[in-house]
Amino acid sequence: MAKVVLGVATSHTPQLNVPASSWPSVFLEKDRTDPRLDYEALLSSAKPGIAEELTPERMQQHDDACQKALDGLAAVLRQASVDVVVALGDDQHEQFHDDNMPMFCVYYGDSLPMGTREGRGGGDRALGGMSRAYQAAERHQLTDGPKEYPACPELGFQLIRSLTDAEFDISVSRRLDPDVGLGHAFTFIYRRLLPDGMTPMVPVMLNTFYMPNAAPPDRCYDFGRALRSAIESWESDTRVAIIASGGLSHVIIDEDLDQATLRAMLTKDSSTLRGLPADRMKLGTSENRNWIAMAGAMEPMDMLLAEYIPCYRTPAGTGCGMGFAYWL
Repeated sequence: MAKVVLGVATSHTPQLNVPASSWPSVFLEKDRTDPRLDYEALLSSAKPGIAEELTPERMQQHDDACQKALDGLAAVLRQASVDVVVALGDDQHEQFHDDNMPMFCVYYGDSLPMGTREGRGGGDRALGGMSRAYQAAERHQLTDGPKEYPACPELGFQLIRSLTDAEFDISVSRRLDPDVGLGHAFTFIYRRLLPDGMTPMVPVMLNTFYMPNAAPPDRCYDFGRALRSAIESWESDTRVAIIASGGLSHVIIDEDLDQATLRAMLTKDSSTLRGLPADRMKLGTSENRNWIAMAGAMEPMDMLLAEYIPCYRTPAGTGCGMGFAYWL
């Protein structure tokens, strides 16, 4: 039978694609003008001492720690010698839009084409009004590597069948919009953790962002548990890694929520994870749901937290709570 030998969770924000010295210039205007934010209100309620987080030295320390953590996760993956990756990630109007927004979707196509994240209006917002530097950060994950990556349709089909038997109403896809290609949560994994591009992947897409059917935390946890069972019931001598891509809190950093999530994962406190407040998982912070699903999948294994770093980038306290962890 197939065996889950490793779990990995990582942030994937565009902030990781930008040198720390450029964080203020690239993100300040974007955050100030982002229609989803009340920047002035955030500025007036920013945590005391925020200026200390915004010195060039402090931001460089944070960026260095993030890059080191990513390199460490890539090394763990290499050492595990996995045959296939099952990746948990959110779709941000890349493949799915308001005409069709599934809660859970498993891709079981023959290959994973690249494209441009914008494509059919892909991405959580149009990039046209953003600075060129910010657009470059968003697109960075798409500029390198092959035009197509290997998939694993046999495992994808197994997940669909098993998850359906476990009473999850799974949406399925055998084709990605060729203009958009593989979503940002999954291209990040190839670019930063699997740069040789040879490891097949089964993308599993969770709706974390969009109401009214964003996956509730308890449903995410149960989904993760069922996902592991689906993998391990596959009649194949395959070594599998599960990777959760996204999170932790951003664009508005919520250190308390991040720490509560991580503590519960470290101690295998499923009750806390299942009861985390959905009303605080907004915007990018919604991607914490991917980590909750990962915790469900990794119940039998122990979590090692490589880094948690709240990387502030503006005086209003915007940025990303960067998280990097693995399970053995």
